[in-house]
Parts: sequence; C-alpha cells; structure tokens
Amino acid sequence: MATRARPGITNQQLFDLRWKRGHKDLIGPMARLFGAQHEVEELSERLRHMLLRHWKQRSASLRALDLERDLNPDWFLSEEMVGYIFYIDKFAGRLANVPAHIPYLQSLGVTYVHMMPCLKPREGANDGGYAVQDYREINPTLGTMADFQQTTMMLRAAGMSTCIDMVLNHTAKDHDWALKAQAGDPFYQAFYRMFDDDTLPKLYERTLTEIFPDQAPGNFTYYPDMGKWVWTTFNEYQWDLNWENPEVLLAVLDTILFLANKGVEVFRLDAVAFMGKQMGTNCQNLPVVHDLLQLITQATRVAAPAVIHKAEAIVGPADLVPYLGTGSHAGRESQLAYHNSLMVQYWSALASQDTRLMTHVLRSHFPESMRRACFATYIRCHDDIGWAITEEDAAHIPHLNAPSHRNYLADFYNGSFAGSFARGADFQSNPETGDRRTNGSFASLAGLESALEQCDATAVDLALDRIALGFALIASFGGIPLIYMGDELGLLNDHRFLDDPEQADDGRWMQRPAMDWTQTADDNATTPSARLLARVRHVMQRRKGTARLASYVPTRVLEAPDNGVFAFARLGDTGTLTCVANFAAGARYASLSGLGIDGQPELHDLLSEMQVPVEAGRITLTPYQMLWISAD
Repeated sequence: MATRARPGITNQQLFDLRWKRGHKDLIGPMARLFGAQHEVEELSERLRHMLLRHWKQRSASLRALDLERDLNPDWFLSEEMVGYIFYIDKFAGRLANVPAHIPYLQSLGVTYVHMMPCLKPREGANDGGYAVQDYREINPTLGTMADFQQTTMMLRAAGMSTCIDMVLNHTAKDHDWALKAQAGDPFYQAFYRMFDDDTLPKLYERTLTEIFPDQAPGNFTYYPDMGKWVWTTFNEYQWDLNWENPEVLLAVLDTILFLANKGVEVFRLDAVAFMGKQMGTNCQNLPVVHDLLQLITQATRVAAPAVIHKAEAIVGPADLVPYLGTGSHAGRESQLAYHNSLMVQYWSALASQDTRLMTHVLRSHFPESMRRACFATYIRCHDDIGWAITEEDAAHIPHLNAPSHRNYLADFYNGSFAGSFARGADFQSNPETGDRRTNGSFASLAGLESALEQCDATAVDLALDRIALGFALIASFGGIPLIYMGDELGLLNDHRFLDDPEQADDGRWMQRPAMDWTQTADDNATTPSARLLARVRHVMQRRKGTARLASYVPTRVLEAPDNGVFAFARLGDTGTLTCVANFAAGARYASLSGLGIDGQPELHDLLSEMQVPVEAGRITLTPYQMLWISAD
C-alpha cells in the first residue's frame, strides 16, 4: 500500500516552536524587570510580533544557518574556532576591500572576524566609534550597508562569522532618539536618564567612579537648552540609556535583529556592566544586567538562532563569570565574554616572573567549564589594560601588596621600571585613587620595540618567545582565541595619532597601527615579523588539530610546580592534555608527579610535535616555553 508523504514543517511552524522554547526563558526576566509597572503579557506579545517580523525577513541562507546551529548549538565551542579583530580602515581601507584579504585570514585559521566599530558614529569626537549616531547605517567613510551585507556573505562562504560592536549602555547625543528627546518629546526623553535638577545626580555621584577622569570627569552633564541633567558615564556626547524602560529593550532588539538579517553572527555587546543603575552602588555589574542580557540573548535565539552574543565586561574576576550565566541564568545569558583576568595575569606573571597570583586567581574565581558558553581569550586589544588585581587576591601571596603590585605593573609596562623590556604608556591616571591603566601594542609591551632599538638579536628572540607564549596560552586555555590585527606580525606602537587633533587626547590609538601588508608577503623571510607570523600560524593550526582544546572540555588549573611556571589540564573524554608554561627569563623545572603525569612511558608535546625529554622525573622548560603534553 502506498504511503502518503507528510508535508514539511512551515516557516511559521518553525518560528512557533522556537517561540515556545524561548518563552520560558523570556517571561521570568521580563516580569522581574518590568512587571511592577507594565503588563508583562502585553510586552511579551509585542516582542513576539517583532521577532516574527524579523524572522519573516530573514534570507534563505541565514535560515539554513539558523537550522544548522539549532542542531549544533555548541558550534562556537569547537577547537576549530579562531578569532581576528581589526579596524576596517586600518586593515583594508574600506569594507569592499575586506574580502580580498580572506586568503590571509584563512592562513591564520580564522573562523570569526570582528570588524571594529563600523556603524555610523557622530561627527567629531566619538570615542573611537563607540558614540553611535545611527545603528542602521555603516560609517560612510568605510562604505555602505550594501557593502557590509556583501562582505558578511563572502566571509560566511569562507567559513567566517562576522562580529560587530553593539553599544548597549549609551547612544551618541546625535542619535535620532536623543535628538527627539532634546526637542522635548517625553516618549524619547524616557529612553535616557534625565533629571530636572542636580539633586539626584549628586547623590548618585557619591558612589560612582570616573571612567575617563582626564577627559570627561564626572558622570552627569547639564544641557541648558533642555534644562536637564543627563547621565553620561563615558563622555558628555554619550547618553546613558534607561534600561528600566521596556521601550528601550524593544527598540534595541529591533536594531539587533535588523543587523542580524544583514549578516551579523556575533554581537559584541559594549559596556554592558553599566546598564543597571541603583542608588548607593557604583552602578556596575548589578543583577538587573543579567536579566537584560538573558532577554536579549533568548529573544535573538527565537528569530535568529545562528547569532550569539559576547558581553564586553572588563571587570574583576568575581564579577566576570556571571556574564556567561550562573544560577538561574546558566546556559541562558551571553555565550561569550572576554577573559580579562587571563590577559591581566599573563602580563603580571611576565613582569614578575612569578605565576603564583595567576594560579590563585584563575583557580579560585573561574569554573572548570560552563554551560553552553565560553570565554574569548586574548592578550591585547584596541583598549587599555586595567590592572584588576584585588587586595583579597594579593593577600593569598606572601609579601604581595595589591596597590604596590598595580603600581609596579604600571611602571614596568610604561618602561620606567629599571630593567623593564616594555615600551608602553600610562592611561587615565587618577591621583585620587592611584589608578593607572596601560597602553601599548602586544609587541612593544613584550619587548620587541626596545630590542629592535638596541639591535639586540638575543633580546629580539626573547621578545618573540614572550609573544608566542601568549598566543599558545590563549589557544589552549579554553575559549575562542582572539588575534588583534598586527599582533601576529609584531607591529609596534604607533605615535602618529598625536598629529591628529581628533585622536591626540586618547592614548589608546598608540596600539591601533595600520596593517603592514608588506610584512605578510614573503613566507621565507627571516625578519622578526615573518618568524612570528609563522609561529602564530603553527599555534593555531595545532589548536585545530587537538580536540581536547575545544571550549566544552574542562580546564583545571594545577598547583604551580615552580613559582615561574603556570600549568593547567584539559580534561578530555579521551585523555588529559597537560599544558605547562614558563613565564621566567631562565630555565624552570616541573616534576611529573606535581603535574599528575608521572608513570607514563612516553610524553609528547602536541605543540612542537616532538617527544618531551624527561630527566630524574622532571621536565625542563626553556625561557618562555610552553608545552602541550599528551601521554597518549
């Protein structure tokens, strides 16, 4: 008897299934955030209609990607993942030129491309592009939205996901919402944190910190044309959004999904730590932020399941893990977050040649694994380094004082400490708090600039070893390793920003040099750049060939076998991979028993693809060497 074929599932049915799946993760945060003053079911229905509208507008190719990632929701946790970050103008000039460099990105193994602020910023001062005037237009100096959509399509065809910045805490004061607020529209005035006088701002200010004390002191700005005080955490031209207003959530989600339909697969959610406000606190990392991020993540998952979110929360260790979902938010919040602590501890251990603080911090504050989430691991980025070392953590290390150590690191990396190999600069020094952050490129902070100045071949070798150590660390610790443009070539500090009036007051431009394509041309060259590029390519290639480096594999930080050595184990189902790194300028030793790998007849380093010599039950690590040891 013939059987009748059943019709396939319709797009509407698929959406309905996803809405049913996501609703339970949306309704709780929505009720907690808005239930006291708003009808939650009505908001929920408005949200559903908006998500359905964007789903209907989604292209067939993006819907196919949605289905693929619905079936493989852990796709971004693969050992195949490698990220690359660049400013479009400094990398390729304009968006239309980016696809021409796809072969270079493929040579690095890149699967994730973060194009730094590319949405239309305000004219003049714009915080490096983070004061956005229009979230639905591309910066006209870089191209058009059509160029952007074509570029994302070509990257996707090459196996690369596009990431862009989505600033959540604020908009430019030139944004359409802000202009309507300035014109007196009460609906849009409620989009921002506005006050009729300075009574409440003064009360809030008592417990707030200043983000840019040099260029933008205080957290509020008075606008006489409106007769209003506006909350401006970062700069007077960046107005903080009022996330207690559900209209803000709906408007921002509408924008996120518009961009997702243009090909964005990863949103870097900027300044998320500041989204919540509460009197008597520093208004950072408040519980409401995690409800908001769960709403954004789970709503996106309904209408664009191929898309994930990365929380840009550069905060202390205790506050960082919750951005990846803990407690009731586990598996429901941001899928990615920057591992700021790993970055800080790399630089701290490198300067002090002592890994005890690194071991304590990474062992005490971070879980071995997370539910459907991971860190983005990095050593440098476009931003400054804040020395996030707490008194509580320093107290665990004999004779270590947190303020003194923070000062030591700032002095070491600005090059003023005797014997320092680094060439960096202080950023946003605050005499009242003693806070000093640090600017500088990876290579300059790691000693390559000073070595080249001195024409010291041995110092050049050591600098390259320090940089290679950093790349091997972020490739193996767990998470998606991010390569900041030019670091794979050892590009140095660029001081030409001082000649540009629009950049001269922001020292972070020193670590944002233009890409030097001449240094990528000759694979057989023996220049420092060519040598480093070959090493970075090798590290990423070995990562991709090592299943135990997938982000879902737990990472267990081990007790350091030597004060100069950092060690951790990747606990794979098919065996353990033991990673050992020497942060000292001299040879260090690690006992096999201390690493938990004694009694093995033969050890292999999967990074160098060589056997590991063992003598008297211990291994020797040369300066700045890292081993990925397998006994299988």
